[in-house]
Amino acid sequence: MPSIAVYPGSFDPITNGHIDLLERALKMFDQVIIAVAVNVGKEPMFSAEERFEMIKESLADHPQRERVKVDLLQGLLVDYVKSIPARTIVRGLRAVSDFEYEFQMALMNRKLNPEIETAFIMTGMRWIYISSRIIKEVVCAGGNVAGLVPDGVAKKLMERLSHP
Repeated sequence: MPSIAVYPGSFDPITNGHIDLLERALKMFDQVIIAVAVNVGKEPMFSAEERFEMIKESLADHPQRERVKVDLLQGLLVDYVKSIPARTIVRGLRAVSDFEYEFQMALMNRKLNPEIETAFIMTGMRWIYISSRIIKEVVCAGGNVAGLVPDGVAKKLMERLSHP
């Protein structure tokens, strides 16, 4: 039975740091499903469908794209993971500040379904300072995010956020 991991997130937008984490996960699992969260508690810049499409476009030429699936996630993550069926949730850690929130979520997921494990993967040093929030702030302020996000994502950010 192939090992399948679910990599959930808002990906608003996907960054090269997210792709780095995906590549690290692909070293450990046969397949990784990127689950684009539809979170009613957040107000994303891009719709779930736009985020889904940006991820698909960003991975179109990826050498391991056949081992990656992109899906929309609504409802409880543990219910989604069980439905795949997968047994592992992959989460990225950049700094100690990420750990507290991620640890709390992992414990709640364990409480909801003790058969599902959470694997924390450290982000590569090259991307440790990158977050979707910071990327959006840089573009809003007129900065250049080339090389920090896939080219198509940079273009969509500029269209959405740049000032005329």
